[in-house]
Amino acid sequence: MKNFRETCIDFFNNEEIRKEIKALLKPLTGLIYNELYVYVWIIAIYNIVLVCLLITILLLLIRIGWIFPGVMIKKYTDTI
Repeated sequence: MKNFRETCIDFFNNEEIRKEIKALLKPLTGLIYNELYVYVWIIAIYNIVLVCLLITILLLLIRIGWIFPGVMIKKYTDTI
C-alpha cells in the first residue's frame, strides 16, 4: 500500500493530469498577473528613483569631503 506522498507523486506524473491542472490554473494566473502588474511597475520605478537618490547623496558626500577627504574638489582661491 502506498503512502500519501507516493500517491501524490504518481498522480502528478501523469501527463494528462498535468495538462488539466495547467488549464485550470491558467485563468487564475492571468487574473493575478493583471491585478499585480501596476504594483510591480510602481515598485520598479521606486527602486530606480531610490538608487538615483543614493548615488546623488554619495556624490555630494564625496564632493564635500566627508567620505574620502583626499578626493575633495578644491576650489581655486586667490592667495596673496
